[in-house]
Amino acid sequence: MISTTFKLIKSAGATVLILLFAGMAMAQPGQKKIEKREKAEAMKIGFITNRLNLTQDEAKKFWPVYNQFQDELSSLRQKRRGNRRDARQDFDQLSDKETEKVVDDEILFRQSELDILKKYHAQFKQVLPIKKVAMLYQAEEDFKKELLRQLKDRRDAR
Repeated sequence: MISTTFKLIKSAGATVLILLFAGMAMAQPGQKKIEKREKAEAMKIGFITNRLNLTQDEAKKFWPVYNQFQDELSSLRQKRRGNRRDARQDFDQLSDKETEKVVDDEILFRQSELDILKKYHAQFKQVLPIKKVAMLYQAEEDFKKELLRQLKDRRDAR
């Protein structure tokens, strides 16, 4: 359980991955950005499906819950990006009180992210056997590592 908890907390690293991917995607014209995001999502779905070896019944119950989970996280992270962008642009000019608010907001973000994770963890356990729930968390981590490796390989190839 503790190991799983640490893996869940490490998923905050997903934020870094998403920011890297989003930054790379933003540099592309609109349509390319959408295509890259869709390709990454398709890769993730395939990766998770393969790793979890979902039955048809499990997949029918799991994917709607997982998509809702991803939508909530995405919405939370999008809000955070806007807040951080504003703070980062003039970070040196912020007062101590404003800087404290930025830091406090980051702690609130992390708590909100953990709250979402806890909420959906309970739902995942209702639609999947616990071993597949554990495999899900590992698959997400492995996918992030794979995506980062691919980004690095592309960057090194240039």
